[in-house]
Amino acid sequence: MTIENNEIVGIDGWGVSSGSAEVVRFLEGPQRRLAELARAIRIFCEFIRGFRALHFVGPCVTVFGSARFTEIHPYYRLARLTGAGLAKAGFTVMTGGGPGIMEAANRGAKDVGGRSIGCNIALPQEQKHNAYLDHWVTFRYFFVRKVMLVKYSYAFIALPGGFGTLDEIFETATLIQTAKIREFPLVLMGREFWNPLLEFLADRMVKSHTIDPVDLERIIVTDSAEEAVAAITDVAKRRFHLTYGSRMKRRWFFGERGAA
Repeated sequence: MTIENNEIVGIDGWGVSSGSAEVVRFLEGPQRRLAELARAIRIFCEFIRGFRALHFVGPCVTVFGSARFTEIHPYYRLARLTGAGLAKAGFTVMTGGGPGIMEAANRGAKDVGGRSIGCNIALPQEQKHNAYLDHWVTFRYFFVRKVMLVKYSYAFIALPGGFGTLDEIFETATLIQTAKIREFPLVLMGREFWNPLLEFLADRMVKSHTIDPVDLERIIVTDSAEEAVAAITDVAKRRFHLTYGSRMKRRWFFGERGAA
């Protein structure tokens, strides 16, 4: 691991190991039918485990961002303020459960007595869940984890990050664009970091008609934790009233009395 300007810029071993052999085999094309059936059952079980673990955690806001920022970096501090603001507004803060921006947002929620949830992922270099989580689930498959991060959230905040963060942003933006999720705010925090990307979207994609201008208008860009929380809270109060409708009840026959 190397650190420059208060920021982790490299992690030894990333990309060297291929990670979980099960996931590698899954992505290697058609295999024996019984093996594929067994794998489909394991994926189904992973979905069910996530559904059971997260069924009662809302209302949530998911915070995306890099695992590579240390606690003295300005983006870490911004994420921590954002997590605290979300918790004060009545939201559960959900992240990918790891270090960096994820840790900062979870930590901010805990600073003010709020609730903090993590959807961790098994990686080649083991990503341990951070120390500021009330509850966490570790997933094997990225696509299962992304479903959980979207399914239980009212809004999404993205701080600076890498490939994983971009993947999460654009998947969320696509779901909003195609009305699979409606009126869910997507907030990008850190204008200086995101401006080149936004300029590319406006100058290339909008002008080439691969996206519509309204697709960009749906994205909120800010440097202010207060502004991000206010925008999310406004939508949540108007559309969702800060609940998932009637409050979910635990059912003893599903084994949910002790569920988180």
